[in-house]
Amino acid sequence: MKIGDLMVEAKLTETAFQSAPARMIERYRDKDEVFDPTELRISEVVPNYQLIRGVLAAYATGDSFCVLCDARRPDLIENWYSVMRAVRDCVLRSRLKLITWQELHATLPPRLQQFLETKYGIIAAS
Repeated sequence: MKIGDLMVEAKLTETAFQSAPARMIERYRDKDEVFDPTELRISEVVPNYQLIRGVLAAYATGDSFCVLCDARRPDLIENWYSVMRAVRDCVLRSRLKLITWQELHATLPPRLQQFLETKYGIIAAS
């Protein structure tokens, strides 16, 4: 999803970020300029491929990139931070963000809050 100069990768029901064969990441220009490859843990399979692709898109467009996920999934949050740590440029890294559904919940209209509570058990962060 893209809103203005903000790209968002939202995870609500998925269990993980997509992985892909290493050959998929090799085709992207700028990957070696953007990432320290030793930090990405790339072998035959690229973990967190969706996130890497999003960061590369933010780099190419000059946009920001935000991951929106469930605070009850610290594994997804750590995966995002591991990708962020691999970004070489601090200016790009400053355009990378994380927000949880629980943080967003408090800003939503009551009807949408109720939907998230009922369907997914998501309540506002305390």
